[in-house]
Amino acid sequence: MTERAPFEFVGDWGRQIIATAIHNGHDVRPDVAAELIISDADRLREEDPNTDAIGALIPARVIVHRSRFEVDMNRKRDHAVYRNAEEAWGLDILRDPELDAAIVAGSLEVYDAFYDELARQLDPVAERGPFVVFDVHSYNHRRDGADAAPAPTEENPEVNVGTGSLDRARFGHVVDAFMDALEAAGTSAGPLDVRENVRFRGQQLAAWTHARYPGRAIVLAIEFKKTFMDEWTGEADHARVDELARALASTMPAVEESLRQVVGS
Repeated sequence: MTERAPFEFVGDWGRQIIATAIHNGHDVRPDVAAELIISDADRLREEDPNTDAIGALIPARVIVHRSRFEVDMNRKRDHAVYRNAEEAWGLDILRDPELDAAIVAGSLEVYDAFYDELARQLDPVAERGPFVVFDVHSYNHRRDGADAAPAPTEENPEVNVGTGSLDRARFGHVVDAFMDALEAAGTSAGPLDVRENVRFRGQQLAAWTHARYPGRAIVLAIEFKKTFMDEWTGEADHARVDELARALASTMPAVEESLRQVVGS
């Protein structure tokens, strides 16, 4: 059986908005799988399944198929391969934390290839002017158990927009346009609670992109609370996923208009 590619870049890259799903994947190489002791269910719970579907209506997309438990594209290279429980939310993940150097090297090859290809794809986008990356993630809010109460909404918005490494002085109006449009889109369950930097501020993908394209890149690390799925069984509410996909796509006109207002672009 042919192994699926670790990641793919798909769609029409002729516009200035791209969606990524870099924690969507569940695949691991056979040599990595042989070293993992974490259960498949526990691993899935810490991944971001369905984030590719939430971004599916954005014309240009990046989808990672490899699990973050093989290589985490959203961490700095030196920390992209998990070695111990401290790096993995307290979970015991490896048979032997002294992971074979060849396995680590194989995972880092995937990491390097991903960022090399991301640069090749984004360079011409940046040449045209400012651009936005919807860096789509999801997060757990029922960590105390399937039957326990969810985490309080005061500290856990439906959508957390991370902008920690973003030049807000230059691009704040783009962030505001996106958040206002996403709130206005709403869903059948009511308006979306969209807040900035409450739980997450964005990590490596955002930092790398902002550093490579200063004055051009606007990466919004968008964390959807896992109300669109049962985080303990992994079962998705596909109608809710589709609603979130439509809501995200509906922000594109407002975001594109805000990009035209960037001074000096």
